[in-house]
Amino acid sequence: MTRTAMAVTALAIGAVLTLGGTAHAAQAAATSHGCPSGYVCLYPNASWNGDQPSLKFYTYGTHKIYNQFGMKRLFNNQTGGAKAYACKGSDGTNCLGNQAAGTYWDYDITPINSIKLAP
Repeated sequence: MTRTAMAVTALAIGAVLTLGGTAHAAQAAATSHGCPSGYVCLYPNASWNGDQPSLKFYTYGTHKIYNQFGMKRLFNNQTGGAKAYACKGSDGTNCLGNQAAGTYWDYDITPINSIKLAP
């Protein structure tokens, strides 16, 4: 891994941890933990839930979420460096940083009202 890549990774992880979440690397580009390649998946608690996500998002753009409370796991299984954003605004605004492809976060989703997918 190059120094630049290591620095970018360290900064990204630091940004996630600053937001109060926990970032973890996971294998991307194939179905993983029930989340198909190219998707962002939300699990009903801070675990893989037996590889059964409760919500799956595929298309770029903003996806409103409803009635989601407490600790959840958000897994970005997109490819090509696409990012996922957990946003407080239902229109994809006031986002909590970005989540790189191949990572998951466990955090309190209560204030989150949308998930945004972007290239």
